[in-house]
Amino acid sequence: MQQQISVITLGIADVARSKHFYVGGFGWMPVFENAEIVFYQMNGLMLGTWLTGALEADMQRSGLARQGAFSVAHNVRSEEDVQPLLDRLAAYGGMPLRAADKPPPGGLRGYVADPDDHVWEIAFNPAWPISVDGRVTFGL
Repeated sequence: MQQQISVITLGIADVARSKHFYVGGFGWMPVFENAEIVFYQMNGLMLGTWLTGALEADMQRSGLARQGAFSVAHNVRSEEDVQPLLDRLAAYGGMPLRAADKPPPGGLRGYVADPDDHVWEIAFNPAWPISVDGRVTFGL
């Protein structure tokens, strides 16, 4: 079986508020949107933000409004890019969780939660190169 993720969908409470964070904060442009969902084309996968109630109905499962034990990461090309992006995301509705600092393996990282409490790690990892098209490669 091919190792692949096609879509990551985050449950949200308000489309406009979420879009403000992702479009304004990250600068991402939607490839599709309607009254309950927005899709962003990533490098190799799709990120969806969908009203939680509609996502629950689609899954036939309730209780998605609780925090998950995960984070989503956005790697940047240099240490100098980490804190400004954290600040920008906070200015567009994110909640700062951890200011940029150096983890033991090196690089720089910080954390911010989106308006629906999904946690994003903003990181520079010198051992993980980013290609011209934005793909991150595991390296040591």
